[in-house]
Amino acid sequence: MAAPPGLDESLLQTITGPRDLRLLPAAHLGTLAREIREFLIAKVMARGGHLGSNLGMVEITIALHRVFHSPEDTLLFDTGHQAYVHKLLTGRRADFDSLRAHGGLSGYPSREESPHDHIDNSHASTALAYADGIAKARRLKGEESRAVVAVVGDGALTGGLAWESLNNLSDGEGRPVVIVLNDNGRSYAPTHGGCARNLGTLLENLGFVYLGPVDGHDVAAVERALRTARTLPSPSVVHCKTRKGYGYRPAELDLGEHMHAIPASDPRTGRPLSAGGRTWTHVFSEQLCALGEARPDLVAITAAMAGPTGLEAFGRRFPGRMFDVGIAEQHAMVSAAGLALEGFHPVVAVYATFLNRAFDQVLLDVAMQRLPVTIVLDRAGITGPDGPSHHGMWDLAILSAIPGLRVAAPRDGRRLRELLGEAVAVEGPTVLRFPKAGAGTELAAVERSDDLDVLWNTGDDVLLVALGATAEACVEAAATLAEEGVGVRVVDPRWVLPVAPGLVRAAAAHPLVVTVEDGVVAGGAGAAVGQACAGGTRLLHLGLPHAFIPHGSRERLLADAGLTGSGIAHAVRKELAR
Repeated sequence: MAAPPGLDESLLQTITGPRDLRLLPAAHLGTLAREIREFLIAKVMARGGHLGSNLGMVEITIALHRVFHSPEDTLLFDTGHQAYVHKLLTGRRADFDSLRAHGGLSGYPSREESPHDHIDNSHASTALAYADGIAKARRLKGEESRAVVAVVGDGALTGGLAWESLNNLSDGEGRPVVIVLNDNGRSYAPTHGGCARNLGTLLENLGFVYLGPVDGHDVAAVERALRTARTLPSPSVVHCKTRKGYGYRPAELDLGEHMHAIPASDPRTGRPLSAGGRTWTHVFSEQLCALGEARPDLVAITAAMAGPTGLEAFGRRFPGRMFDVGIAEQHAMVSAAGLALEGFHPVVAVYATFLNRAFDQVLLDVAMQRLPVTIVLDRAGITGPDGPSHHGMWDLAILSAIPGLRVAAPRDGRRLRELLGEAVAVEGPTVLRFPKAGAGTELAAVERSDDLDVLWNTGDDVLLVALGATAEACVEAAATLAEEGVGVRVVDPRWVLPVAPGLVRAAAAHPLVVTVEDGVVAGGAGAAVGQACAGGTRLLHLGLPHAFIPHGSRERLLADAGLTGSGIAHAVRKELAR
């Protein structure tokens, strides 16, 4: 261990890895916990990120690294956004100035970053299944002495996958997995339902050795419980009661989210450094409330994210018509199908990345029965600093496979309002997608022709098909190309799937058709346009690469993919030169 801290050195600076922490006298742990919170507040406030969940995990993480020997013992964090303290204690303190920046420290566990991160994970309710598989492998290899620990929140236990995993883990005699339940009564929003009210009883009845509840902000108490759990021959649960945002007054007073995820902010007040512009989510929220006034059959469903997806205002105005089902996207879709069968029109709002989890239900429970359910995908396309698991870039490729499903992609806030109104009027399944960004300025059409909005028209050399939020960049590209003597027509089909007959006719009238989308090119909306066009049509599809895109700013990542005005113009120029 490093020398005792001097007058200008904090305890945290002496912790270069878990071994230093285990050698630290217990009397110093309270000071270390305070310094960790001060560090997190300073660093996360400067760059933005997940704050409240990490402030609540300080003492638990200290105790985990004192009892278990990572990386020989495996520590798994579900959902992963509460692993900042773990990163600090495993030698990554100096990297926090690059938190969630391009090429910098990930906001989630990352195997590329450290051997202490055993999995790449940032979708909820998965850690228990990982723990089950890892423990089975350890037993097969004769490595039962290497502990497997899964840290899971009560919010993640609203997910069905977590209970599938608990069912398998409970039959685990000889596989001593330790489950650390961080029970703060919340995910983004407060947890509720029968599981939340009866966690201890349920887990005991499943056959787990139950230890707790323990004060999760008392390092010594958590450490004692973990040391007991480590000696047990069968799976156990250490139930820790914590408070999200603990130790930072602005987070404790933020009753809505306890500063779960924040932009760059003032550490003294907790307020964002900039007010920020009007977002797509704000526009959606307002329009849904307006539609709700006129349509008593409209109901809304959230998977534990009413605030981030814009449904909170609808829930306040129509409290009996908004349902929070917890972190359970599959259930959300089938419950919506049930509501639709009884004459209601559900609006299910989820992040685009989480739609992946409910594909089967959208396909077979909603679309196959042609039910009037509207799915609103927030954070579609590149989201930015949350990284590869949170980019909503696969939705168009996934949805293009579903018969009878109509997908709209508004180019600006006004079109979002229009298309949401059209979507809820359809007697069948619809999807509306928009990005994580400011709603920007209105991009008016110069004309509407054959059900297409024409945004630019200086000739027929190239047809630029602008899909959703790429429209502004397409118009910029058209202006650049026009200056070079290239005639460009930019159209926005508004409804991007299925491909409109008018778009097929327009494509046939141009020697080059270029589709531009902020989703993956492989199997995306552009590919659907290509399939709908007659053979011989010259096509170029621009979009996101067939890859897992790292974290970074939305602007930087879109530029890297060539989805800017200059990037699109360059790609068209290059294609024309072939």
